[in-house]
Order: sequence, then C-alpha cells, then structure tokens
Amino acid sequence: MIPSQRVILGAGLAILLIITAASIGLDVKSRSDTAWVNHTVEVLKKISDLRVLMRRAESAARGFELYRSPNFTDEFQTARAELAPALADLKRSVRDNPDQIALMEGTEPLAMRRIEIAAEAMRLSAEKDPAGITALQGKAEGRGLMDTVMVNLDRLAAEEQSLLAARTSDSRRTGIVLLGIDVVGALVILLLVVMLMRESQRAQVALTSSLHETRAAKKALEAAVAERTEHLVAAHDELRLSINVLQSTFRSMAEAVLVIDDDGNVLLSNPAAERMLLHRAGMNLRNLSALSDVFHGDGVTPLKADELPSVRVLRGDEFEDLEMIVRPHSGNDVRHLMVSGRPMRDGQGNISGAVLVYHDATASRETERQLQQSQKLDAIGKLTGGVAHDFNNMLTVISGNTETLVASLKEQPELQRTARLIDDAAERCAELIQHLLAFARKQPLQPHDVEINAAIADIAKLLRPTLGEQIQIETVLEQGPMTAHIDPSRLANAVLNMAINARDAMPNGGKLLLETHRVVLDEAYAQANVDVRPGPYVMLAVSDTGTGMEQSVQEKAFEPFFTTKEVGKGSGLGLSMVYGFVKQSGGHIKIYSEEGHGTTIKLYLPPGEGAGVATASAAPQAEGGAETIFIVEDDALVRNFVTAQLQSLGYKTVAAADSKAALELIDAGQAFDLLFTDIVIPGGMSGRELADEIAKRRPGVKVLYTSGYTDNAIVHHGKLDDGVMLLTKPYRRNQLAEMIRKALGGGATASPAPPPPT
Repeated sequence: MIPSQRVILGAGLAILLIITAASIGLDVKSRSDTAWVNHTVEVLKKISDLRVLMRRAESAARGFELYRSPNFTDEFQTARAELAPALADLKRSVRDNPDQIALMEGTEPLAMRRIEIAAEAMRLSAEKDPAGITALQGKAEGRGLMDTVMVNLDRLAAEEQSLLAARTSDSRRTGIVLLGIDVVGALVILLLVVMLMRESQRAQVALTSSLHETRAAKKALEAAVAERTEHLVAAHDELRLSINVLQSTFRSMAEAVLVIDDDGNVLLSNPAAERMLLHRAGMNLRNLSALSDVFHGDGVTPLKADELPSVRVLRGDEFEDLEMIVRPHSGNDVRHLMVSGRPMRDGQGNISGAVLVYHDATASRETERQLQQSQKLDAIGKLTGGVAHDFNNMLTVISGNTETLVASLKEQPELQRTARLIDDAAERCAELIQHLLAFARKQPLQPHDVEINAAIADIAKLLRPTLGEQIQIETVLEQGPMTAHIDPSRLANAVLNMAINARDAMPNGGKLLLETHRVVLDEAYAQANVDVRPGPYVMLAVSDTGTGMEQSVQEKAFEPFFTTKEVGKGSGLGLSMVYGFVKQSGGHIKIYSEEGHGTTIKLYLPPGEGAGVATASAAPQAEGGAETIFIVEDDALVRNFVTAQLQSLGYKTVAAADSKAALELIDAGQAFDLLFTDIVIPGGMSGRELADEIAKRRPGVKVLYTSGYTDNAIVHHGKLDDGVMLLTKPYRRNQLAEMIRKALGGGATASPAPPPPT
C-alpha cells in the first residue's frame, strides 16, 4: 500500500472512531428515552387497570343488590382486595413527579372510601335492611366519590399522556440524529471501500465467478420457492375445504357441543347446544349451573357441585355417557342428557379448556320406560299364569275332597259347617285364580263379532242398580253398525270392573260416561306407545268425574294386587283383568287422568269383519296451512309431538308449558292466528280461563281446545260451553289437521265463561 493510501485510510479510521463514539452516546440516550416512554405507558396501563378495578367492584356491588348472588360477593371481595395494592403500585410508579404524588395521596382515601360505601350497601342488602339502604342512598356520597376518583385518574392519565408525547418526541429526534450519524459512517465506509478497490482487483476474477454461481443458486432458489408456494396454495385450499366440512358437520350435529376455557366460559357452541341447553358463546357454565337443578340418572339424587360435567372435565377427567337429568327453574322441559367430556391441553400439558358433548335422551328414556313397564307386566303375567296353573291343580284336589267331606258329615253338623267354610274358601280361591288367569291372558276366550253399541247399551242397564242412584250413567254411541271381535262376557266383566273403580273414585256421586267410536291409530301413535300396531280399532271409553290418579299410580294401575283402596275394599285385580282381556284380544288400553278432575280409560278393540270401520288408507289427506299456531300444553312429549306434526303441515308454531308462560309471550307481543290449548294446565288457571284472559287482550281470538277426556265428558263436567271446539286425545294427524283448519276457517272464538251453576 502506498503512503498516500495509508494517510487516507488512517484519516478515515479516525473519522469512523469519532462517529462510533457519537453513535454510542446517542444510542445510550435513545435507550434512556425509550425506557421513560415505556415507564409512561406502564403508568397509563396501571391507571386503566385501576379504573377497571373500581368499575368491577361497583358493578359487582350493584349486581349483588339486584340478584343476591354469592358470585357477585366473591367478585366484589376479590376487587376490594386488589384495590389497595393497585393504588400503592401506581403511587410508586409516579414517585418521580411530586404533583402526581400529591394527586395520588388525595385520590387513594377517596377510592378506599368508595369501596367501603359499596361494601356497606351490600351488607345492608344482604341483611334486607331497606331503611339502611335508603339512608345510605340518600347521602349520595358514593356517586360523588366515584366521580372525583375518576376525574383524578383522568387528570393523572392526561399528564402522563403529555409526558408520553414529549418523551416520544425526544426519542424520535435522538433516533433521527443517530440515523444521520449512521449514514455518515456508512458514507465513510463507502469511501474507504472505493479507496481500497484497487487492492481488490486481484480477487475480481474469483468474485465474478462467485457472482455467476450466486445467480445460478438464486434462480434455483426462486424455482424452489415458486414450487413451494404452489404446494402451500394447494394445501391452503385443502385446509379451507376441510374447515368448511368441519364447520358444516359441527353446525348440523344433533348432539349439543360446547368448547369451554379453563374458567368455564363457552368459547364455541353449535346450534344444537343453543337449542337444547340454551348455552351460547360468551356465557359461563358456573353461572348457568345456578339456573337449573341437576340430578343423577335416577332423577332423585342431586349432582354435587364437584360432580358437574364442566367441573370434572376441567379437573382432567375423561368420561363417556355421563347420565344426568336437568330441571330448569324457568319451567322449561325436563331433559334427560348423556354427557361426554374431554379436556384440552396446551404444549406444556396443562389443561387449557375442554370439549363437552350432550346427547338428548329424553324421548328414548320415555320409550324405554314404557317398554320396561310392558315387559314388567308380561313377566308378572307369565309368573302369575304359571302359579295359577299349579294352584288350580291343588284347588281341584282340595275342592273335591271338601265336597266329599261335607256330604259325609251330615250326622255331625258342627264339623260339616267347618268343612263348608273350607269349601267356600276354595271357591273364592278359584275365583281369584280366574282373575289372575285373565291378567296372564290365559283365560279361555270365545271371541266372535259383537255389535258393540248394543252390548254397551245392555251393560249400561245392568250397571244402574249396581252403581246406585248417586252415579249418573250416560252413553254416547257412534251411529252406524260397529262390531268388535271379542268375547262379550269378558267385555261385560271388564266394563263392570272399570265402572266399580269409577264409583269408588266418586264417593260423593258423579257421572259415568260410556262412549264408542271408530278410530285409526297411526304410525306416530304406535311409535309413541309400545306394543301398539297401527290400524283401525273400535274405541270404548269409560270416563268418570272422580278424584283422578297421580302419574305414579297410573304406571302401576295394571299390576295385579296393586290398589290405593283401604284394606278389605279391593283386591287390586280389577284393572289387571281388564288389561289381560284387552291384550289377549289383540287390542290396546290407555289411561288418561288428571288429579282432581277425573279419569278416562280407553279400550281399543280389534274390529270385526264387515264392521265398516275406517282403515288407515281411507283416512282423508291431511290439509295444512301457513298460519301461526300458539300451543299451550304441559306434557313435554305431547307438546313436542304436536309441534312436529303442525310444522310438517306447514304451520308456524309457538309453544308454552303453562298459562303463566303463555301470557308472558302474549304481553311481549307474540303474534298468532289460533290458540290451541289443553283444558287442564298448570300456571294458576285452566285452558278456558287462559283463553278468556287472552280474549281481553286480543278480542276475537280463535281457540281450539284439547283434552284427554271425551267431548261429552268435558261437556258434562261443565268445562266447555256449546259451540266451543274440542279435539280429544289421542288424536291422529288427519284429525289434528282437520280441526285446525276448521278452527282457523271461522271456528269458535274465546268468550267470557258463564257463571257457575248454583
């Protein structure tokens, strides 16, 4: 290197040292400016957090005053505990500014006083001290304190914002100067490079070769990047398709799916979850658990808090088909749910959330219950049939020997009377066995085509002296020839047993109605009732105005020896005989009862040949419409069935489980074209009273009533006036469609009920 080049290089290096020193100094200043900017941002964040903490405490206090929930108490105490440390931390952060320290020292006692006032309000609310609450609110101290605290925090934030702007500006200027120095340094380096280019001439050939190689590598890299990009685009398209498929599958699932975080907040829910559980994203399962009573699958044992699915799965448990029953406090349908749960874990293996899948097993459990009841009755029937068979063999020996003994004891009157008592007891045992055989469907039947109306008319004449004058007997027989293929003597015994039960349920007198109809039980009815074959039947209904039965009594009514009567007043075999006769004849039996209103027992008997009974294929085509039907029905299975049938006919539906819920919907402005209500519903009023109440709000409203009793039974009970439309249960789809169209097409409207009879 020549001397001049050494001088130039030395001078350049000296300049670079000077620039480097200046750059280092400015860099130190830049770091200091950045630190002050970060400090200001941190103070602003602490001010914001303090605002949120104050608002959170005030919101929790107001929530507790409104709802009295312990969740709000916990939230308030948490905020209260965090407030003092937050104030102290903020005061430490502004210790470099005397004005701000003075402002914080004035604000801190005001904030603590506001929290104490809120705590006092919560205490008075918990102790239900309205006078104390009124006095505390009358001072209006809390609102003024809150406003002062917020003004002080706003003032503090404004000062910090000013500091932030000034410090940011200083940092920016320092950065610009630093950038200028760096540019100068770069120019010096460039100058040195130019000066030393002659020294690099010897490496030019190698550099040129390396450059060509670099260009080739660049082209190869560009080709590889293009190929990789193409693969990424294809993978992205496949991923997007997979996501769409998963989203469609997730939204169309019949099971309810909830994805929750580790605090129980719902992050994701499908439409089934919103429909089945009323849960949607943003809700918290811990708060929602207070809205329902949750039981184990037996429906009796409550689920403890640590046994709830959301708690267990966030604890790390994995489970399948956890069975539970949910009874909402709102009065919505009770649901029988099967729950599966899986926790979600992060990269470190910690639980970050969970997935819960709910299957609604309400309908299937009801079907299982009916099937179990049917199987139970079949099993009891087989058992009693076998016992009765063996018992008859023994009774044959006993009866034969006692008869011989009675004849041989003519010369010993005392012993002969004893033998006759044994013989009478054997006769009663034989009658009991016949009853058991009837239930077991092993009685000798002699079925043939019986004109049912004539048979019922004759039976009604025989019942009048049996039941007494206090029981009024009425018959409503469908006109025209109508035969059933049954044993007439067993039919008479069945009606007699049902009539005697009805008399015992009406100790102060009442009405007994015998009614016949041609009916067709369709597929929908058969699916909802075990062991029913769809098709035509002859229906015989026996209705009374007695005390009615509880649901638990209805479920056991057909079991032999089950009775609710006092000891000595009934064997418990009456309805079991009727059940056995109907089943052995190939028919179906159904009980409909309301406590305090009466009972209807419907016998569906097989039709005889040439009876002229309508067949399922001859049923008229169901006619639908586009109107809105307001359904009021307390039985969840019936309500769901009716809703599905009406929607399949094209109608829009609105449903309520009781009169209270129905009136709330009406007052909320719910529009509809027809009110379709059961007669006996909960909520404080009957279906008739509900219709009258709605008519006051919406004059001229169209109404169609329904009931498990027959038309004439309801009429004679005084439930309905002449001209009011009624659809009796159970009904077919075509009957529902026909009555809905008739009611919509100018049917009966609600009107004030007549005064009760004197």
